[in-house]
Amino acid sequence: MKNSVFIATSLDGFIAGKNDELDWLSTFPEIDHIDTGFNEFTSRIDALLMGRNTFEVIAAFEGEWFYKKPVFVWSNSLTELPEKFKDKAFLIKGSISEILTKIHGKGFHDLYIDGGKTIQSFLKEDLIDEMIITTIPVILGSGIPMFADLPKQLVFECIKSTRFLDKIVQNHFVRSK
Repeated sequence: MKNSVFIATSLDGFIAGKNDELDWLSTFPEIDHIDTGFNEFTSRIDALLMGRNTFEVIAAFEGEWFYKKPVFVWSNSLTELPEKFKDKAFLIKGSISEILTKIHGKGFHDLYIDGGKTIQSFLKEDLIDEMIITTIPVILGSGIPMFADLPKQLVFECIKSTRFLDKIVQNHFVRSK
């Protein structure tokens, strides 16, 4: 069982602007035309777990549903997902241990954890095994932070660093336990 993160941050550590803006991700649009490892990463996971806020942002994108693996939307406030996501995304409720028990019970063990609050919740419980963080050299000044307060220090080891376009850096970290 493995919980992994694949995410982009601004230079100052935000994953979205203060109003969920993601336009800064396209500061260097040529990045969309090179392999940054996302397809290889998603080939290694069984399913995605994302929070309600992240789901709502992604669900508003135009075009076809982006994900080829099952998506679990963690929300204790939603009662249902829009019909157009039937058989693509599944609502899941409960504590972290309850949702992991439910997801693992369905045969999904290697999970892609996505969304600021969801990632922060998993880090608080020391449940993130690896993080692939792509840093876009843009300073947003405010927004949704990647990290929040933790009850204890967590140590990760950087096993790989890659530069793209001589501008963007991607670091692959694994949890040292």
